Amino acid sequence: MRFIDEYRDEAAAQRLVTEIKRLSTRPWAIMEICGGQTHTLLKFGILDLLPKTLTLIHGPGCPVCVTSLKSLDQALAIAQRPGVIFTSFGDMLRVPGSQTDLLKLKAQGYDIRIVYSPLDALKLAQKNPDREVVFFAVGFETTAPANAMTVWQAKQLGLSNFSLLCAHVLVPPAMQTILAADDCQIQGFLAAGHVCTVMGYWEYEALAANYQIPIVVTGFEPLDLLQGIYLTLKALEEGRFGVENQYGRVVSRAGNKAAQQMLQQVFTICDRDWRGIGLIPQSGYGLKPEFALFDAAKRFEVADLSVQESPLCLAGEVLQGKKKPSQCPAFGQLCTPTQPLGAPMVSSEGACAAYFHYRSEGFPKC
Repeated sequence: MRFIDEYRDEAAAQRLVTEIKRLSTRPWAIMEICGGQTHTLLKFGILDLLPKTLTLIHGPGCPVCVTSLKSLDQALAIAQRPGVIFTSFGDMLRVPGSQTDLLKLKAQGYDIRIVYSPLDALKLAQKNPDREVVFFAVGFETTAPANAMTVWQAKQLGLSNFSLLCAHVLVPPAMQTILAADDCQIQGFLAAGHVCTVMGYWEYEALAANYQIPIVVTGFEPLDLLQGIYLTLKALEEGRFGVENQYGRVVSRAGNKAAQQMLQQVFTICDRDWRGIGLIPQSGYGLKPEFALFDAAKRFEVADLSVQESPLCLAGEVLQGKKKPSQCPAFGQLCTPTQPLGAPMVSSEGACAAYFHYRSEGFPKC
């Protein structure tokens, strides 16, 4: 298929919906990992087309949403240092820290710049040798290779004024944490296709076997999601578990080997805090010792900042699929896209923002 309209064909979608309804004979709960998938489900009304026996649970696959409060506060502290040019993708600027956000600091005159690639930050460092340039490296395995390449290039160039505030998180450990919870209700997963484009899906096979669940690597358009749901439901109804690849036009089992080699060269796996969830062991990337000079948290001595989550925000429970956004007392009242308490109301992939925008203009049907 060449054109996006083909992935949104109404007749094909209706056929898949009919097959899903025919297949479903009992209650099932499936989690879509990716926040982009959540937005597609809501934007195109797919949730309203599914049988009542099928529950879609929204997962923690929004990189902005799960970036820890500690990482945000580290970013805010660094951005206020004299002589610093702090760079970030635009979707991080409105994410609230403990006291403020990057956009408000920018309005106050601090040198905070939106970039479209970490290489843009590297060029800034080359052009401004008298300034410290810091790039806020967030995201899952999808964005990590470009950040790793940027650090590798900085070392080759001998740049001493460039550093990375690393907040990368990994999907499989989060899935395992969710599955290991005593109150876990999830019986199948739609895995994030873009993560698997980089990493492949071989590492999901052990998860599927250990917990005896189906995992279907799924794309992001309406037909992708409906086919992913169909394949997951078919496996559940037939009592099968394992990994299937709906997103075959992009994803292979092995993934992108060149990207993986760059990740292994620059990063090491480490424990990582997830916003609203807490510490998940071995769930993040940190810089290897040979690249420690480019670690902004160490360079600016902010690694040991202490933070406390807002008691009014239920983002952690939303990200783990334990609550719908509409079940948070602050949703749509104390927490809105213009005055967010938590990251899921800010991000373009956040479940709270999706419910606010697509469920009856902020007041969900459920």
